[in-house]
Amino acid sequence: MNRATLTLLSLLLICALSLVAAQQRARKLFVSLEHAQAQEYQLNQDGLRLEYEQRNLSKSARIRDVARNQLHMAPISPERTLYLKEAK
Repeated sequence: MNRATLTLLSLLLICALSLVAAQQRARKLFVSLEHAQAQEYQLNQDGLRLEYEQRNLSKSARIRDVARNQLHMAPISPERTLYLKEAK
């Protein structure tokens, strides 16, 4: 085998190994992309769920229930109102 044939053969092997390495990198990047997209979907779902919970917790009926049941608060009434007069 002459020198040109050996050079071409070595270049062919280098190109083939480079192609295999590039395909392997592309596969790894594709798997990483799929993983990131699945994570993005999950985070979007969690965000929507949290927004829904926030809307439910901020409703006035919910606030009223918590005030009555947990804090034992009652609405104001004229019978319970104390009026103070300023001493002159």
